[in-house]
Formats: sequence, structure tokens, C-alpha cells
Amino acid sequence: MIANKGDLRHPVCIVDDDASVREAVSSLLRSEGLMVETFGSAREFLASPRRDAPGCLVLDVDLPGISGLDLQRELVKENARVPIIFLTGHGDIPMSVRAIQAGALDFLTKPVDVDQLLGAIERGMTQDQAAARFGGVIGTSQPWRAVIGQAAKVAPAETTVLLTGESGTGKEVVAHLIHRGSRRAEGPFVALNCAALPEALLESELFGYEKGAFTGAVSARAGRLEQAAGGTLFLDELGEMSPAVQAKFLRVLQEREFQRLGGTRMLKADVRVVAATNRDLKEAMTRGAFREDLYYRLHVFAIHLPPLRERPEDILPLLEHFLSQLGPVVIGRPAAGISREARAQFLAHPWPGNVRELRNVVERALILCEGGLINPEHLPWRAEPARSALLPTPSVPQPVVGEFPAQGVDLEAMERTLIERALKQAGQNKSKAARLLGLTRTKLYTRMQRFGLGE
Repeated sequence: MIANKGDLRHPVCIVDDDASVREAVSSLLRSEGLMVETFGSAREFLASPRRDAPGCLVLDVDLPGISGLDLQRELVKENARVPIIFLTGHGDIPMSVRAIQAGALDFLTKPVDVDQLLGAIERGMTQDQAAARFGGVIGTSQPWRAVIGQAAKVAPAETTVLLTGESGTGKEVVAHLIHRGSRRAEGPFVALNCAALPEALLESELFGYEKGAFTGAVSARAGRLEQAAGGTLFLDELGEMSPAVQAKFLRVLQEREFQRLGGTRMLKADVRVVAATNRDLKEAMTRGAFREDLYYRLHVFAIHLPPLRERPEDILPLLEHFLSQLGPVVIGRPAAGISREARAQFLAHPWPGNVRELRNVVERALILCEGGLINPEHLPWRAEPARSALLPTPSVPQPVVGEFPAQGVDLEAMERTLIERALKQAGQNKSKAARLLGLTRTKLYTRMQRFGLGE
């Protein structure tokens, strides 16, 4: 069953001039617990008062009057962000490439494979929920929802926010989200990486300088504090800021004023500060490397971003997002897709570099696959998969390596254990569990029934 059913105000819309196709697809989706609306033509869909809010659009290519591709172009012109899955009665590779380049989620051939269709709709509704609820931020796991929920609550306030977490977890993405939800959304978003600059340069970049303030200062220059006036100043890797700069920045937070280097005039700091760090600031305070008073000024509202390994449910949605986003940019066209074996390796990898590493791996794989299917050989880590939650622990029957043990193996018990583990890891989502096991949904259901694992 599809887990991401979305808001019932956003149904799956089916547009097909063949009544038998409409009935078959709508019956399938309703049996999955989804709300469905059907239309016999693009004109009928466009005339619907609810056409601006579908959760996903299943669209025939060959329609009377306005074709499916023409309807897609119309929706793109209207900036309607609707996940589109095309159905066609014949395979046409150039047509499918054009559709996917224009933003379609998938391009399927009739008679459609049930598992492929349900999988595509699930991906579409996952993307729709992420974009609609979280301003385009990808991720639906509970830890990530908690982060976005906290960001949404603090966004309208003027409160200083401290984002913590490992490198690559998306701190700047959340900072942008806070800015877009604030009363300063129309103002600038200005970022400064404190780890990228030496102390003297960081100070001049942050506060600006007057002409003659130091050798080479041939003219006055506004710093990031002035550039961010009326908006948000995002200070990344704040833990790298030197004690001297910390002392000056503390005054900005306390008094809301500052001076340019070499200047005498006090300037107003009309900014909302969002700071981020991958360091343990409390530990830095005990070493005297970070000011306690600055820490408590920044720690008014703290949000911790979990690493990607603690939210594995977000790996595949992020993977799909980066594939569609980077394909046209990196190789000028979308990739054909990603193999089941490669998906399994993406799920098994521990992602020490988090979302940033995932994006880089996708970009590299797109270059190596040259627009074809991404396979395990296109991934940067060694071929042997990392130990994952699907591998049996010592308490369960082990795979046979070399000769069979004298007492034999319990193949049925091993298979049942793997299915139970896959369902647990997938949160009882049978489509995801089937993908983890390399099975179709039908084959998974058959095995579940054989082992009495329920519906």
C-alpha cells in the first residue's frame, strides 16, 4: 500500500480518453486508499475548478484536442508544480526524453506495470508533500519533519537561531527556509562562511571598512552586516570565529550596532541572525575557544539537524530529486534511471558526508553513466556492500559461504527473517520493502501470505 497518501484535498488526477484505462487505474488507486478524480480530455481537466491542486497527475500522451505534452507545457507556463506521470500506448524514446526534460516524473508504456505505476505515484506524492509543506525542502522522515516544524515555528519571529549538526546535513537549506517564512522574506539573504576566511579578512567581510583602514583599502566597502540590512545574515561554521571577532559580534547582538573597520560612526544592525556550526560549542567553551556570553546570545532557539544515516527514509526521495535536478545540468539530459542494485547500495551506505555527499555521488554517477542507467559500478565506494539492517545478525540463520554446514541451513527461516527485516526498515511500507528485497509487490505479497505475515 502507498504510504504517502498526502492531503485528501489533493487527489490523484487521471486524464485519459480511454474509459477502460481510467476505470482500471482509478480502481487500483482507490484500493490503495487514494482519492482519485478522472477526466476524459485535457480540456475537461483544465475546466475543473480543482485543477490547481492535484497531488499527482497520471496523463495519457495521445488525447483529443490538447495532447498530454501540450497540457504539460501549459502547466509549466502557469508554474503549476504538479508531479506528472505519462502513459502511452507505444514506446517513443525521443518523446519520453522531451517529457522528462520538461519536468515529468516518469514515462510508462501501456499496458502499464502495476508496480511501476504505484512506485511512480508514491515518488510523486512524496515530492508533492515535501514541496507543498516544506517550501520545496525534500524529506518526509519523522526526524526531518521535526526539524522543519521547528523552523516553521521560529521563522515569523525575530529570534536568533542556532543550527547544529554534522557537515552536509542541510543547515543552509533550513536557514533559507527560516528566511522565506519570516517577516524579512522580501529582504536579502546574505551568507558568510566563517571557516573560509582568516581572522583579519573575516572581520573586514563581516563589518566592512573605510578607505585607508588598512593597506590596500583604497575605497570604503560595506560588510555583510550592511548588505543584509532588512533581511537575514547567515553565519555558517560560527565555531571557527576567533575570540576577537566573537567579542565584536557579541556587541552586534546586544546593542544592534557596529562600526566599520577604521570608522568612527555607529551603524545600525538591522538583521536577523541565523548561525550554524558542526562544532560542539559547549566543549569549545570549556577550552576557552568560544565565549560563554555569545553562546547564550546565539542559543535562544537551537535546532539540531540529524545526519542522513538517522533518517534513511529520506535517501530515495533525495536521490530522485538530485537525479531530476542534476541530469539536465550535468549531462544535458535526464538519466535513464537507477538500477535496483544501485538503489540498494544507496540505502546501505552510511553517508558520512550526509546530503552533500549524496548529491556529489549522484553528480559523479551521472557523468559516468552518460545518460544511461546508473549501476553499482558508477558509485565511488567499493563493490562489496556495507553491512545493513537487512543482513542477518548472529542470532538468525546465516547465508552459506563455501560449503554447507553439517547440520544444513533453514532456507525458509532465512527468507522469512529477511522479509520481516525489510518490512521493519521500510516502516511496513510494502512497496519500499519489495524494492529493498529486489522483488515486485506481487511476489512480496505471495511470500508474506506463505509465511503468515499478514496483509
